[in-house]
Amino acid sequence: MTQFSTIGLIGRLDNDRARYSVERLIRFLATRNVHTIIEEQTAELLGGGVGDVQVADMDELGSSCDLAIVVGGDGSLLSGARDLVQYGVPLLGVNRGRLGFLTDIIPEAIEQKMGEVLDGKYTMESRFLLDMSVVRNGQPVSTGDALNDVVLHPGEFIRMLEFELYVDDYFVTSQRSDGMIVSTPTGSTAYALSGGGPIMHPKLDAIVLVPMNPHTLSSRPMVVTGDSVIKILVGECDGNSATPRVTCDGQTHDVVTGGDEIIISKKPQQLQLLHPLNHNFYERCRSKLGWGGHLLE
Repeated sequence: MTQFSTIGLIGRLDNDRARYSVERLIRFLATRNVHTIIEEQTAELLGGGVGDVQVADMDELGSSCDLAIVVGGDGSLLSGARDLVQYGVPLLGVNRGRLGFLTDIIPEAIEQKMGEVLDGKYTMESRFLLDMSVVRNGQPVSTGDALNDVVLHPGEFIRMLEFELYVDDYFVTSQRSDGMIVSTPTGSTAYALSGGGPIMHPKLDAIVLVPMNPHTLSSRPMVVTGDSVIKILVGECDGNSATPRVTCDGQTHDVVTGGDEIIISKKPQQLQLLHPLNHNFYERCRSKLGWGGHLLE
């Protein structure tokens, strides 16, 4: 008997292949006598493909399920992680995106890999998220969380920002650059990697700070402990240019202005990410990033 008696399905069904994968999952889970709950927006996109399966909003799904399966790309799993981390529901990804660092199961192997998971053949690992708040005149004006990264950037127009960086209330530096990427180890293979940051193993308890196109060439990425509290004090903004923004996982956007403080720290709740038994972080990097294979075969 599987330990997962109730499984939630979440899909970003922007193409027929993704819808087909969700429908296959529904049929397979029915053969294993698993109670299935489909997130309501996913059900709407499926149209008549739901049958008599239970439909629920994200809160009900999170509070009822033992496992949530996300069908889509990494962005879909990032969104699901932020929605469900408060409920402690493990997540498993079926890849229908392009890169797929976080979504493990390929569509062709849905029944095989899901069968193994239901038989207890899987691994589980914890990933931490970041809490973000924008403080203006001593009062929080917006909040967010991120599994990958929190990014300060110029907004619609390309221009340099001025800001000060603090770690655990220690002043680190002032900087003129296009912004700053504050990334978890999970996000180190995403935007932070494009910005020149290091690849970090997901089990590391660390945060990387990656300046974006800094004016000072000696400004380099810096890795700090995972328990660090990071503060970015935004400098005065040019009123003739677009207002800068802070984004979480590239999916939520908050406007900031001169004098605002962006406070970033580790979220107390951690995400449980489930993988098939053959999951290997280094193999994933090798295949997704085009690294070389063995010299001697």
